[in-house]
Amino acid sequence: MSDVDYDEADLKRRMDGALESLRKEFGGLRTGRASAALLDPIKVEAYGSPTPISQVGTVSVPEPRMISVQVWDKDLVGAVDKAIRNSALGLNPVVEGQLLRIPIPPLNEERRAEIAKLAGTYAENARVAVRNVRRDGMDALKKMEKDGDLSEDEHKMFADDVQKLTDAAIKGIDESLKTKQEEIMQV
Repeated sequence: MSDVDYDEADLKRRMDGALESLRKEFGGLRTGRASAALLDPIKVEAYGSPTPISQVGTVSVPEPRMISVQVWDKDLVGAVDKAIRNSALGLNPVVEGQLLRIPIPPLNEERRAEIAKLAGTYAENARVAVRNVRRDGMDALKKMEKDGDLSEDEHKMFADDVQKLTDAAIKGIDESLKTKQEEIMQV
């Protein structure tokens, strides 16, 4: 057997990973509705290192347009407030002791279009990742055929399988994008 192996399960896992990564990125996009995932990309300077908000407090969504963060350490309340204000989300927390209430203002049409465009960029990056996995799989098949480990017919059959995996992953990305853009553009 050659040093390059064709592993369909690995290709599928990597393509699914690109889709899962895209869904996580979409979770961080503001849609006008409160979501605890909105604060996931924000890091707080805590105990000398950047720390996710979820590791310094409890993030919850008590109302459709409100996120609350119950900070566990009262010394970190200021750092959490600052991190949220300095993020690109345009949010302004209201501090009440160790509780931060973060109202989610409605988005204007222009901002919705910008966020929908950003979602499209995220989706294109995921498509590129899937195509790179496809290329790796096709390269492995070509090398195996060249080394005599695979017949021409087997190469064609496996190449069709790789293409089916790719098509399914791209379809999943497109469906996720369509759903997210509809969610963003809802008033």
